[in-house]
Amino acid sequence: MENDKLNQIWDSQNIDLPIGGPEDIVQKAKKQRKGQFLTILILVITVLVLLAFTFHYSGNRWNDFTLGLTLMISSLTFRIVLEFITLLQKESRLVSLDIKSFKTYLKRHYRLRLGINYIISPICFAIYVIGFLMLLPFFKQAFSEGFYLYILISGAISLLAVLVIIIKGVLKEIRLLRQLNEK
Repeated sequence: MENDKLNQIWDSQNIDLPIGGPEDIVQKAKKQRKGQFLTILILVITVLVLLAFTFHYSGNRWNDFTLGLTLMISSLTFRIVLEFITLLQKESRLVSLDIKSFKTYLKRHYRLRLGINYIISPICFAIYVIGFLMLLPFFKQAFSEGFYLYILISGAISLLAVLVIIIKGVLKEIRLLRQLNEK
């Protein structure tokens, strides 16, 4: 239903669009929406795993182990909420604005996303890393040397992979903003 409304709005306009026609924009919007939902899903699964781990191993004790897990969970939860809010805002605008207004909105949206990616994402990532580092002494004590080494290596590789994904996302949004500003 939203697609039909969007197509009607954009088909009724007689504007030459250098960024593509309505179908192209709808396809790009759908692809980005799927990517955001996938990101949110991965973050939610990670939070659920961390919560299960917290409830299973921390009990009623409050120590650096619990603090580390809390930092990791809270940074991911904040990021989930932020992603969900920006996703919903953009979707509601997509079906309610004409193409010129939507293009102006998209420019503001991606400038805001750049602020999020340059300020909030690094802070969330740093908090997550601090939380992970706080867990390492407990892992070293609780697990064999081999398994601890596995946690250390897989954790470092995972953090590096997340960092690469974040950087790729930022670069993609920078390209989109440049494309919008050029046209």
